[in-house]
Amino acid sequence: MHRRGGKRIRMDDPPPEYVNPMTPATPMTDYGGQSVHEPETPHANYSGFKVGTAANSTAMETAREEVDEHLEDEGRSPSPAPTKRITRSRGRGGDGGYVGRLAESPPPPPLRRRGRGGRGRGRGRGAAPPPAASPPPILMPGDDENSLYNILRFNKAAINQVVDMWIEEYKTNRESALVQLMQFFINSSGCRGKVTPDMASMEHTLIIKKMTQEFDEESGEYPLIMSGQTWKKFRSNFCEFIQTLVKMCQYSIIYDQYLMDNIISLLTGLSDSQVRAFRHTATLAVMKLMTALVDVALLTSVNCDNCLRQYEAERLKARDKRASERLEVLVAKRQELEENMEEIKNMLSYMFKSVFVHRYRDTLPDIRAITMAEIGIWMEKFPAHFLDDLYLKYIGWTLHDKVGEVRLRCLQALQPLYECEELKGKLELFTSKFKDRIVSMSLDKETEVAVHAVKLVIAILKMHPDMLVDKDCENVYELVYSSWRSVAAAAGEFLNVRLFRSEEPAAPQRSRRGKVRLPNTPLLRDLVQFFIESELHEHGAYLVDSLIDSNPMMKDWECMTDLLLEEPGPDEDPLDNRQESSLIELMVCCVRQASTGEPPVGRGPARKNQLLSKEQAKMVSDERARMTTHFMAVLPTLLDKFRADPDKLANLVAIPQYFDLELYTTQRQEANLTLLLNKIREIVRQQTESEVLETCGRTLEYLCSEQCAVYSRCKVARATITDMCVDKYREAIDEFRTLIEGGETPDADEQFSVTNSLRKVSIMYMCHNLNDNNIWDSLFEDLPKCIDRDDPMPKLALVYVVRACFYSLLWSLHELEERGTGADLLRDRLHGYCAHCRDIVSRGTTAQLRGEAYTSICDLLILFAEQLHSRHHPGDERYRRLVCEPDTTLCDLLNDFIQEFVFLTRKISEAERNPAAIERWIRDVSELHAGRPPPALAYTWSVSLCPILHHLSSKRYQLNIRLHIFSKMPDIDSLMEEWPASVEAVLGAGAGAGVPGATLRCSVAQYAALACAVLDVPVSGRGLRPLLQGLHLLFALYSAVKSSQLYAQRQREADDDSAAHT
Repeated sequence: MHRRGGKRIRMDDPPPEYVNPMTPATPMTDYGGQSVHEPETPHANYSGFKVGTAANSTAMETAREEVDEHLEDEGRSPSPAPTKRITRSRGRGGDGGYVGRLAESPPPPPLRRRGRGGRGRGRGRGAAPPPAASPPPILMPGDDENSLYNILRFNKAAINQVVDMWIEEYKTNRESALVQLMQFFINSSGCRGKVTPDMASMEHTLIIKKMTQEFDEESGEYPLIMSGQTWKKFRSNFCEFIQTLVKMCQYSIIYDQYLMDNIISLLTGLSDSQVRAFRHTATLAVMKLMTALVDVALLTSVNCDNCLRQYEAERLKARDKRASERLEVLVAKRQELEENMEEIKNMLSYMFKSVFVHRYRDTLPDIRAITMAEIGIWMEKFPAHFLDDLYLKYIGWTLHDKVGEVRLRCLQALQPLYECEELKGKLELFTSKFKDRIVSMSLDKETEVAVHAVKLVIAILKMHPDMLVDKDCENVYELVYSSWRSVAAAAGEFLNVRLFRSEEPAAPQRSRRGKVRLPNTPLLRDLVQFFIESELHEHGAYLVDSLIDSNPMMKDWECMTDLLLEEPGPDEDPLDNRQESSLIELMVCCVRQASTGEPPVGRGPARKNQLLSKEQAKMVSDERARMTTHFMAVLPTLLDKFRADPDKLANLVAIPQYFDLELYTTQRQEANLTLLLNKIREIVRQQTESEVLETCGRTLEYLCSEQCAVYSRCKVARATITDMCVDKYREAIDEFRTLIEGGETPDADEQFSVTNSLRKVSIMYMCHNLNDNNIWDSLFEDLPKCIDRDDPMPKLALVYVVRACFYSLLWSLHELEERGTGADLLRDRLHGYCAHCRDIVSRGTTAQLRGEAYTSICDLLILFAEQLHSRHHPGDERYRRLVCEPDTTLCDLLNDFIQEFVFLTRKISEAERNPAAIERWIRDVSELHAGRPPPALAYTWSVSLCPILHHLSSKRYQLNIRLHIFSKMPDIDSLMEEWPASVEAVLGAGAGAGVPGATLRCSVAQYAALACAVLDVPVSGRGLRPLLQGLHLLFALYSAVKSSQLYAQRQREADDDSAAHT
């Protein structure tokens, strides 16, 4: 780092304009010397670009030194670059060097203008954004259809052909060709002003002022921001034209001391314009011009090296074989190439200081993004000149930009630099200064920025593995659980590089019986340990989704099952119970995603019902077949080993739900199918956990798919299991009732037997039709006991009774749909069940019973609503008699239940001495919020209220229960964020401003919409429902503000002030 005025310029200190950005129309300083933000130019002999005749005068240098001292005290940033025409003062001298070239630093600009500054005023920061669609380009009267602008705009000829024509014109009349090129840049900015031949001799400042006065400010559009395929093509042609022009002029014209002087002068002046269109277009042109010159510099460097090798080869020849004329030619050629290289470097340095240094902090994000994108290209192509801390610091500072697109361009500029091992030494200081900022950008609110930040951290890890500390890595580790799939996938790549690196062990590990462990075994152990230490055991599916596409161990089924089944060898540590549970959970998540190709909930595609491509579907099908082939043989053994652990069983029993069942027949695996069904029967017989039993029921339902060849075998097994459950229930309930009738009190074992048998019946009823077992009367007999507090029937068993009766009604409706019989019996059972549920909701003995009855009533009111008859079965009198319509009494009953159990405010007495009550309250609230859909969710609740409801779906009868939140409603916390002081000043103003009062002449609906708009509450769509949703959120916001501590504090302060005044 260079020093200025005794102060060391710290690389990691961003300039002050990030706090108060500089407005392009009003420079922050009038500075003509070298900026503290500009790179030092050691070969500073490019002094021919001058303003007037006093550019290099002693008086001017003195003035510059005074300004430098003044700015060094105040720490202000440099002003924009000069806008006057640039000329060469002297050509190449006889000493082979340059007497005059571009000035080392830009001369002082004109004094700051006040007032309008031309008709272009207001085109800077305040320009309106472009409309959604721009009109296609048309040729206006007076336009020259053969101009460079129109040729490129209408794509009339190839770029190379256009440049060839212009070069021929330049060789014939360079003043006329220069006017054409100047006109091209003016027109490309959206200005219709004409550059006449007599303007070629004018100062460029005067030309720009005249063009600014002729600029049409009625429209805020100009070609670079206009939408449409035609304008997009023009932007591409614009950039390609500049680069092709330099490429085809690289051997002579760019060194003629005329073309580049005038073009650089004009574009530098335009880049300092108050008119946004001029500034944007000129900055893009200068950046592309520098990129093209970088390509020329690279070619020149290669030619110079070749010339040097040829010279050395010729010089080392014997004297009699050496050609002295060739040596002289090579020396002259080398000198010319070195001069050309020096001139290119000086032009690049001048444009960098005159344009880039000022525009990288422009108020227009598009301009800042252009500068960051191009400087990355320069560093990648020409690292010998640009890959230096003096240039890298601009990218580092701009990493703090407020606009995501600009931050993204910075990361994209750095990415290829860190992927090149040869540049490691030049990036070490930059990495140490800005590493923390790059790591923190992995949490950026812009998804794409976060993704590229993680990728850049991966590149830093590969290049400088010792520079990232554990805290930096932990910040990235947590992103594997991010809701954004792209961010999580990038974090998964980081995990693969940092933790899950396959290293060949010194000797292959073996299990106790001598089986060689697979290579992914240590990686799976690390994965399990990472999952345990992350303490997010409900989100295993998200961790799997982050790694399944990038790490093959996530589909290494044999390695996973070997770890679970094989006994550890002498050199291995056995898996403890927690590690086994975590491995099984992750394995089941891998099975689910590999066989379906669907990410977990919350990470799905942006568009609903987005289908897999043919290639993706083929990959999923192949992986599903491979997984099925493996687990068909291994799963029964796993179930047998972990049959005593409900948590592990609940995961393992779910695996057959993702099988390709046809493989049981095609691969002759009927014996394994029989073994699996027997294991499921044993699990249902022995287990009492609801989660395990429910998973068994769902797995059995999947295995009994009628379209599969194994249906008949599975159907027999299902009948055996359901009959077993029903028989156990009958035995238990008969024994229980016999004891009650005999005046005896059932003991704990008999009560558990009744509860457990009813649990299995209700769970099996959920997935399978048990109506043929004729247990309705037995179940219905126990419903009145739900309101009898003295009845010895277990209360939990009564909950299963209510649930089983509900499922029985749904299966009866399904039978009516399929067979067309049983309507009268269903009606009688439905009305009787609803009557009992009413009594249970109002007088149930436990809250769980009342909640179960409330849920059943609500679901039945939806399923047996008027639409059952009017929409799905019009004209069928049987369905009309099944319709259930709530009366006023029932509505009041349901409302009272909600008020009592949902909107309940309960005070905890002596809270400091009762931590258990506080924890219980927190748990209850968490469960309540867990069951509520998030405010930003728009979803459809289909007929799958329970698994049997899909049987009710047919071509004639579709019961879709839709719960819509029509727009993404913000949460209360975001709405309660404090407003800026300027907004609060306006809202708190007096008459004529502030919040509209009640005397405003408008309808109630209009006033409600206005109030929501003032408070940032969205009202999407027209009609009453969106407005009611907005008002609901508005009143919730009002309640939250009233109960906030800040509001209470301000109320106390207001009361104190009023008391002081009185």
